Amino acid sequence: MTCVPTRRLCYALGFVIATGLLAFALYLQHAQGEDPCPLCIFQRVVMIALGVLFLLAALLGLGRIGTRVFAVLIGLTGATGALIAARHVWILHMPPDQVPACGPGLNYILQAHPFFKALEVVLKGSGECAAVGWTFLSLSIPEWTLLWFIALGLLGALQPFNRRP
Repeated sequence: MTCVPTRRLCYALGFVIATGLLAFALYLQHAQGEDPCPLCIFQRVVMIALGVLFLLAALLGLGRIGTRVFAVLIGLTGATGALIAARHVWILHMPPDQVPACGPGLNYILQAHPFFKALEVVLKGSGECAAVGWTFLSLSIPEWTLLWFIALGLLGALQPFNRRP
């Protein structure tokens, strides 16, 4: 008897976790007044992509090749989210005199620049990205998000090694 859940259950768990994290982010925004900075919004977009990939993998009942394809897609998406979150954590821990000045909102950045230039501007960060709001166990939202991106990316990337479909 083995205690490893099936791949479908792992994918469903990934979907539930990603959805729960997004729901909590919306709760913090709308009920607690924690407005997201541009880096937070990009992290949300990547978390949505992860959730969609996990949902599709759970629903499709993947074979050996499909499991490998989704392992790569989920792993790369998790790594992308982790890189964005790591950048955000780095900005959070900058000395106050080195934090970039607060910039325009994400809507303006996306309207004023082509997508890849807007992405570059957002990833440079700004003052609002250095503000620490909600914390749990002394970790900020970007720090928790980084941990969850790593965990979810690994959950999906390791499924080809799971022998239980």
